[in-house]
Amino acid sequence: MSSEQELLTKWRSLPQDKQEEVLEFVEFLYFKNSANKPPLGERLRQIRSRIVAAGKPLLNEEEIEKELASRRGGLQGREE
Repeated sequence: MSSEQELLTKWRSLPQDKQEEVLEFVEFLYFKNSANKPPLGERLRQIRSRIVAAGKPLLNEEEIEKELASRRGGLQGREE
């Protein structure tokens, strides 16, 4: 069995959410190694489209601030 066939067989056995993770990782590797990278804005729009298509909720501004704070060890990114 070729590497391509083995990859496809294993990918098909994964649940849908894991298949999407694999696809995102492959796209990351592709763009990382590609000389013709799309602009960052386009890549972000593509990511957003995949999130929406997967039915996952988008974060609002407050939720983004909380996420950033948690990743920074509880430090707030800005003061109001």
